[in-house]
Amino acid sequence: MAELKINGKVKLVLDAQTFDSGFTKREFVITTQEQYPQDVKLEVTQQRVALLDNMKEGDNVDVHFNIRGNEYNGRYFVNLQAWKIDAATAVQASAPAPVAPNTELASADDAEDLPF
Repeated sequence: MAELKINGKVKLVLDAQTFDSGFTKREFVITTQEQYPQDVKLEVTQQRVALLDNMKEGDNVDVHFNIRGNEYNGRYFVNLQAWKIDAATAVQASAPAPVAPNTELASADDAEDLPF
């Protein structure tokens, strides 16, 4: 499976849940920073629950995750299971790339004004 990664701003970190079986999970929500932001719920399980201990709302993060799917009593579930969380170095908002000037249309006089 290819490595999946999403980045965004932490919106919510929920408390850890421990079940009778001994299974522990903790969920969190990040808001993507793109033209149409999405709130995406992910989870960490077992020993990875500690990854969220120092995370707070408003932090920019890069989250590496796997998609997990299962069936229970004829119903299907999909979970986004995080396995690595890094502080984002910069907000990676989707923005159009700058457009380079079309030098073919520039006249010879315009070329003298260019800084290179």
